[in-house]
Amino acid sequence: MSIEVGSVVEGTVTGITNFGAFVELPEGKTGLIHISEVADEYVRDVHDFLQEDQKIQVKVLSIDAKGKIGLSIKALQTKKAEAGAAGGHGGFHAPRASRGGHDFHRGGRPTNAAFEDKLSRFLKDSDARLTDLRRKTDSKRGGRGSRRG
Repeated sequence: MSIEVGSVVEGTVTGITNFGAFVELPEGKTGLIHISEVADEYVRDVHDFLQEDQKIQVKVLSIDAKGKIGLSIKALQTKKAEAGAAGGHGGFHAPRASRGGHDFHRGGRPTNAAFEDKLSRFLKDSDARLTDLRRKTDSKRGGRGSRRG
């Protein structure tokens, strides 16, 4: 089976770095899953999702002129989530590797209400700071509308 863009292949995780994971593919080739392509949620540490020597399914995103192969797990999760939602099973959650029996996923994404509250507070603080800054710079320049003679 040749490795082509868009194909789904099985590979083995051979190394994990702070920017992603290297995967050994069929035919002895190696590809990289960038940290942004590991999961459909924020990934702080790739070790929370993958372990070395783990067998995984990946989608080939790109193959450049130098032969570097870009891979994704996230692209497969999105398809499974859509299929699961259509079947009435709800959202898809990929199994995560855990360390010491502890699952490092803590509560998922923040609710929209909490985000809206934080955004509102940020905008109010920002507006207050800008108003204060304008007052200070206007007084140094002689205020608005004043003319120099």
